[in-house]
Amino acid sequence: MQPNRVRTLRTLAFICLFTGFAGVIYQLINEKHLDHRSVLVGLPLGLVFGLLELFLFPKTERRFQHWSFTKITLFKILLYTAAIYVVSVIMMFIAGLFEHRKISELFVSLASLDQLILVVYTLAIYSLLVFFLHLNRLLGEGILWKFISGKYHKPHEEERIFMFLDMNSSTTIAEQLGHVRFYALLNELFHEISQPVLQTKAEIYQYVGDEVVLTWEVKQGLENANCLKTFFLFQENLHRNSSHYLKKFGVQPTFKAGLHFGKVISAQIGDLKQEIVYNGDVLNTTARIRDACRQYQCECLVSGILMNQLKSMNGFLWERIGATTLRGKETEVELFSVSDIRSL
Repeated sequence: MQPNRVRTLRTLAFICLFTGFAGVIYQLINEKHLDHRSVLVGLPLGLVFGLLELFLFPKTERRFQHWSFTKITLFKILLYTAAIYVVSVIMMFIAGLFEHRKISELFVSLASLDQLILVVYTLAIYSLLVFFLHLNRLLGEGILWKFISGKYHKPHEEERIFMFLDMNSSTTIAEQLGHVRFYALLNELFHEISQPVLQTKAEIYQYVGDEVVLTWEVKQGLENANCLKTFFLFQENLHRNSSHYLKKFGVQPTFKAGLHFGKVISAQIGDLKQEIVYNGDVLNTTARIRDACRQYQCECLVSGILMNQLKSMNGFLWERIGATTLRGKETEVELFSVSDIRSL
């Protein structure tokens, strides 16, 4: 099963469990006892919320990507309020039929204070979930949990794979479009890479101008050559939507990438603004490998150290460039050019 699908199903299960637990808490507070109704109410509402949040909104992402955080959050809360009430009404009618209650009694229940309190409580739970999911997305996939768990509270050494992904001819394109339109283009391109990142278990470490820095834990990056697949999936997306970029911006953007792996010091730093940072020569070397793409006229360069770690090379064509001294480095680094066989 694809990593993105696994992630989606895992998130859906978390939402349903969370709402089921919220139903248990509500019944304990309101009725001072527990029965099957608490879970039967919470799980279907969580399922509706999860289907909207994880399946409907991603398919309409381009329509909402220019909305502010506040605007889209309020829109979702209003949508979920309506969905919650409709699902609650349906469930109440179904339960009423099984309990042989009269239709008139059900309409009285719908207008009762208890029903209003239930809707408000449910809305509060989903508002919390919406905020949590948006915060997780703002910080980067998985970063919020790293802050909560304290994984990087103390500096420690680890091995990671890095990719520096950079737009070709960005200065020329920026001069052609002007600053406002250029950053509108960048925003669309950075949305474009989201799906490949999720599919290949990558983390977005930084946006630096027109550059994206991606990173993987070694096991996840090497698995099925995920660290290479990210770049070529992104290239496929750019090619598929090239007519859109040409029509809207008058350009067909392309990117180059450099990949390397090694040891870094990982730590959570800052006071007023906290973030997780990686320090080590591996980042500097990866940036220099990316720069070498122009010299060797390659779209993707990989260090020999990383290439030797990649077990699965199916679907990729490798060409040895040779050992070279990168700008600002004293020791030579062996480089390999990588291409996707399907694009040849």
